[in-house]
Amino acid sequence: MQYRPLGRTGIQVSAIALGTMTWGQQNTEAEAHEQLDVALDAGITLIDTAEMYPVPPRPDTQGRTEQYIGTWLKRTGRRNDIVLATKAAGPSRQAMRPSHIRGGRLSFNKTNLFEAVNDSLQRLQTDHIDLYQLHWPDRSTNMFGQLGYVYVKDEDTVPIEETLSALQELVQSGKVRHVALSNETPWGVSRFLNAAEHLKLPRVVSIQNPYSLVNRTFEIGLAEMAIREDVGLLAYSPLAFGVLSGKYLAGQRPADGRITLFDRFTRYTNEPTEQAAYQYVKLFNRHGIDPAQGALAFVNSRDFVTSNIIGATSLAQLRSNIASLDVTRPQEVLDGIEAIHKRHPNPAP
Repeated sequence: MQYRPLGRTGIQVSAIALGTMTWGQQNTEAEAHEQLDVALDAGITLIDTAEMYPVPPRPDTQGRTEQYIGTWLKRTGRRNDIVLATKAAGPSRQAMRPSHIRGGRLSFNKTNLFEAVNDSLQRLQTDHIDLYQLHWPDRSTNMFGQLGYVYVKDEDTVPIEETLSALQELVQSGKVRHVALSNETPWGVSRFLNAAEHLKLPRVVSIQNPYSLVNRTFEIGLAEMAIREDVGLLAYSPLAFGVLSGKYLAGQRPADGRITLFDRFTRYTNEPTEQAAYQYVKLFNRHGIDPAQGALAFVNSRDFVTSNIIGATSLAQLRSNIASLDVTRPQEVLDGIEAIHKRHPNPAP
């Protein structure tokens, strides 16, 4: 396993992180515990979850993923062996965003964040969260596949300074060690950093955004900031929900696949994405590289990536994904990736 610095915290985290959003929906509690055991045996230290999980978010399953991690921690006593990251759900301003959490009290003010942290700590059966992330911004912006930015005048949002002040109190209480962002924009990151510097508030240490061969939009405005400001990327959906493994090509729909089971992930099923995925799979196969491992190895190699969040529904998938750290890519493959990217830029933003 490789280890990389988490912002300016002095903490080293594994270059591969274990994502958990299938636990409680596609994976049982026993399977979740098995994944955690295998991941830690492989050297993984960063475990990522969210109060919203599992996905798709539903009132009857909300919080179940954190509960599974909590029962594992209670059984094993391995709290000090992991860097535990979770997220607070933000306001529901779109139909796809959940509104059932905390009775819809989702803005990032002190009352809601304190309630969110306390609820997560109870489910996780721990007294602190190492990395507390804001799952998406407390304002309308383009994320989750939305291309164009639409400004909403006079929108009711919690000021970033107020949110950071609440997070500072949580840090001072010992319930949260470090704070971070998710699904943020360059403007948002810069505002959080500015507020931290000028008001002596906690500095965000990472940003969790989507990044894969079919979604390299992070490179446009955030990659430079990630490197220069030490706010590294925790990359999610590095396989574009399995599309880059090739298992959905030519209309295939494996029975246990997320795209087969759920219809909310359309950005990964459009024709441009399938065309690009076909080209990447073909390239990797031509060079004897497992397509999923090749796609993950690309993410692993980026200078601005702190950790690559992999998710798996089986132990075989998990072990294969972890092995992506050992994949070597000849120059011809690197050149091929860039050629495909130029022909099919970011079909699944």
